[in-house]
Amino acid sequence: MNKVSYRISIMKLKEVRKKYIEFFLSKKHVEIPSSSLIPEGDSTTLFTGSGMQPLLPYLLGKTHDAGVRLVNSQKSFRAEDIEEVGDNRHTTFFEMLGNWSLGDYTKEEQIPWFFQFLTDEIGLDPDRLYVTVFSGSTEYGIPEDTESGKIWQSLFKEKGISALEARIGTEEAGYERGIKEGERIFYYGKKNWWSRSGSPEKMPAREPGGPDSEVFFEFKEISHDLKYGKICHPNCDCGRFMEIGNSVFMEYIKTDTGKFEKLSKPNIDFGGGLERITAVVNGTPDVFQIDVFSELMTKLEENISSLEARRVVADHLRSSVFLIADGVYPGNKDRGYVLRRLMRRLLLRGYQSNLKDPTWLTSLVRSIIDYYQDIYPELGVNQEKIQQVFLDEARKFFNTLELGLKEFNKIEEKIVTGAQASVLATSYGFPVELTCELAKEKGMEVDLVEYYKETEKHKEISRAGAQKKFGGHGLLLDTGELKAKDEEELIKVTRLHTATHLMQSALREVLGPEVKQAGSDITAKRTRFDFNLDRRLTDEEISQVEAVVNREIEKNEAMQYVELPKEEAEKTGALYFFKNKYGNTVKVYYSGSSVKDAFTKEFCGGPHVTKMQEVGRFKILKQESVGSGVRRIRADVE
Repeated sequence: MNKVSYRISIMKLKEVRKKYIEFFLSKKHVEIPSSSLIPEGDSTTLFTGSGMQPLLPYLLGKTHDAGVRLVNSQKSFRAEDIEEVGDNRHTTFFEMLGNWSLGDYTKEEQIPWFFQFLTDEIGLDPDRLYVTVFSGSTEYGIPEDTESGKIWQSLFKEKGISALEARIGTEEAGYERGIKEGERIFYYGKKNWWSRSGSPEKMPAREPGGPDSEVFFEFKEISHDLKYGKICHPNCDCGRFMEIGNSVFMEYIKTDTGKFEKLSKPNIDFGGGLERITAVVNGTPDVFQIDVFSELMTKLEENISSLEARRVVADHLRSSVFLIADGVYPGNKDRGYVLRRLMRRLLLRGYQSNLKDPTWLTSLVRSIIDYYQDIYPELGVNQEKIQQVFLDEARKFFNTLELGLKEFNKIEEKIVTGAQASVLATSYGFPVELTCELAKEKGMEVDLVEYYKETEKHKEISRAGAQKKFGGHGLLLDTGELKAKDEEELIKVTRLHTATHLMQSALREVLGPEVKQAGSDITAKRTRFDFNLDRRLTDEEISQVEAVVNREIEKNEAMQYVELPKEEAEKTGALYFFKNKYGNTVKVYYSGSSVKDAFTKEFCGGPHVTKMQEVGRFKILKQESVGSGVRRIRADVE
């Protein structure tokens, strides 16, 4: 069959959304409304971050009133992408196109339908499409998803494209080679497995999960950037490939014995980023060039010269409008803190471009509401409230911003001290992240280790309350709270707390003794650990840290403590970074039979596991930058 000629089309975001909904309505799906950005009945997360999230109960077996075939476009917000905004592809707010089969159709229908939508309905060139499928797990007896691979081969063949399969190694070992001519279907391991808990080994008994298949669009004109690895492949982050959709085939369940069995009624869960799909339809890797941003970017260009700053303002404006419409208000905790951070980031960039009258926001907010209110009428209903919240927050921030910037500009050294950062936060409303951004612009660094010491001084009262509430366990987190609401969560937090001690010692073993803690935050879902390092950890270093922690866990040594006078405790070599919270006598928690020979030893209030194997298996989930010279690791145990 001869290859079909495809051309780049100009299509608006609304057109793509409409075509997608109508396509799946023609496949006997029922359209359901978007849920709120504030999750209903889900206390595990602050925001709705995907189309799947509100439908999870139905994917796990609950009956949906609308039937077994569903379709929609879901409002979504991901706070973890805030610091990435400014490039050509990251946004905090986005819409997730989704279609679901609740025990009805299978991958034999889903894969061809999505391919048909991409190539026939919106006109993408199939020669620019690459797909990934699950490579299987020998440990758990889960086979390769060759069924999906064969479906994809057949679909490409119908378009005159010979699609070869490829296996290029694993992330852990480092991908061994790049793409060879004709390869289009790539087999990956854990990257192509979905469950609520992550990869198969992390899943508890009776938890469903399954392989998935992602679709990527190739921008042939973009060259590979070596800072993202030696080779380029569909899952590379260099920008040459953009993921535009993922079909999850929830077809397995983990048994009580740890093995996997097929579900009698498998589900399909598809998610595709509307903005990204619209971008590739229009032939651009820059989502800020699609129509939903065009009016904003044009207006902003009149006053803000930096493209990065215009992207930040445009994204944060849109996100804030949707958050306020769904009932979020600026504040100092949880959702309110995230919204305030968004608004102050965009206000600062406007202020730096001499936009010092907050009314400059009014027409921009209005344009966002005008664009979306036919689909999301809550924006129009709440228009006055939204604009008033913007004006109130802007005036509140501007009242101290000029004074805060004057205070910041007084700093002549290359290092912003912890005390200076603390004053900017408490007296001028500068979140420490904002201070880090200002410092980065001037080639300066922020002493986050000292900053966290300063914040510790203000948290003693809340810590004492947490200790009293939980029977004197005394787990002291950076937030001043013990993040466990019941005994089960307390057990998990305790395991993660011990794992965090091990991780710090492992980082020092792998990277060197100059590594020092710059903050931590532990919940029942994960541990977060900040430390001083001016570069990204390599994949090999991540693997080494995991291996060292798991080595110590396997030794199953006791975790115990000894109370010592502070000066004597210091002589043991025990780690401590927040001196101001320690009295004359301190507890030193250590592993093994003696403090002297312990792998990990720290000043700490507890609680900890009794024996190391209680921690479980340790896994690093993510690393990121939090400021100049400070890295952050998120990790979990299973």
